[in-house]
Amino acid sequence: MNESQNKEYKINWRDEYLKWIAGFANASGGKIYIGLDDTGKAVGLTNVHKLMEDIPNKIVNYLGIIADVNLLQTDNRPYIEINVSPSGVPISYKGAYHYRSGSTKQELKGSALQQFILKRLGRTWDDLPCENATFSDIDSDALSYFFKKAASSKRLTTDIEKSDLKTAFENLNLLTNGNKLKNAALLLFGKKPSKFFPSVSFKIGRFITGDDDLRYQDVIEGNILQMADKVMDILKTKYLFSPIIYEGLQRIEKLEVPEMALREVIFNAIIHKDYTGAPIQLSVYNHKLILWNEGRLPDDFTIETLLGKHPSRPFNKNVADIFFKAGFIEAWGRGIAKITNGFKNEGLKIPVFETTMGGILVTIDRPNYNLKDRDTNDVPDDVTDNVTDNVTDKVVDKVADKVPDKVPDKVPDKVPDNLTENQQKILKLVAQNKTVSMSEIAENIGISKRKVLDNINKLKNRGLIERIGSPKGGHWKIIN
Repeated sequence: MNESQNKEYKINWRDEYLKWIAGFANASGGKIYIGLDDTGKAVGLTNVHKLMEDIPNKIVNYLGIIADVNLLQTDNRPYIEINVSPSGVPISYKGAYHYRSGSTKQELKGSALQQFILKRLGRTWDDLPCENATFSDIDSDALSYFFKKAASSKRLTTDIEKSDLKTAFENLNLLTNGNKLKNAALLLFGKKPSKFFPSVSFKIGRFITGDDDLRYQDVIEGNILQMADKVMDILKTKYLFSPIIYEGLQRIEKLEVPEMALREVIFNAIIHKDYTGAPIQLSVYNHKLILWNEGRLPDDFTIETLLGKHPSRPFNKNVADIFFKAGFIEAWGRGIAKITNGFKNEGLKIPVFETTMGGILVTIDRPNYNLKDRDTNDVPDDVTDNVTDNVTDKVVDKVADKVPDKVPDKVPDKVPDNLTENQQKILKLVAQNKTVSMSEIAENIGISKRKVLDNINKLKNRGLIERIGSPKGGHWKIIN
């Protein structure tokens, strides 16, 4: 018999093996055998009767638990079996906490220890009081946003909105028994959650040739309830592609990856994140998206469990409850199924889920990246490294005002044949309407204003188009 999650062999007894007993008690229980070698073969004990008295006493005195200690024998070689039951409370040995994981014993420290103790007490980190936080730290706009979503989802009565702030938070289970705001309250509705939790942010970076080629990035901050909307807005505006298709006379702009499935991925990252760790990170490459958030699966879960039918076991139960009441998620552990089905229904490869670097990593393919009318990824310096709470076009508008009016002295005799499809569409729109705005061009073609600006700069540098007058009050002129 080999050693396993619930079985450990030792040739002789040492008091330090009380750590292993504590590890079994803190996990799912197990048995430790004294007098067996690593293969499970009995080697015998010479002081077995003394050990049968000492071991039970030491377990009680050092660990405060009772274990069954049995004397067994094989081929006249006695050995001892210590049967340890799982404990409902954390068990320490000389102030240290140990845990049995696989066939190894680990000492719990830092965040892992905190999460372990909270779990044993039936609580999660977001359930703890946020010291020094008051109702003045709550954003009323965020609360109104929630009530509107909750009313729309019909998962919350409208009466709660009419309550005073303290009563409303009590009814939402966001106050402790001592009337302190819970960590979840500041995460969900705080004016500035990063004041209390520095890692409450969502980082997005655009990489081109490799991990060392970061062209531009955004950091989305603020409360986590509205974070998903902000992330999706900036992804659709700046990072992802929405090809235009027509069904009859209807013009449809469809995101390159299933939008609802992508939103579910983002919800999962926000809800199940360990907010004592690093920020959520989304890396956008030419042919894939990689999202990583620090957080752990439930102890008895694997990736296979996650991809199959499973119960809902949220890492942050209070956060998950508010997201459910707002209508953002279901309470049946169906989030992963919605993600995989969303991609399957579009005939796309389902995302790959992995546990790595203390968190969950999700890889999503971008199969349509190489569509004929995709532009290059050169980005003006003015729109790099933005930190934003609200996704708008202000940065692009600022860059648009700086487009140079000067054109090259030498003008080509004819339009080159190697223009992209978007550049050809821009020339056609300018020819039809010399005062057409960048916003109108972007809307008509179905690309972002930044990409319009990028293409206009290229057309001007090639001597094909010219701006007459100011950026605001002037007009376009086609050279050839």
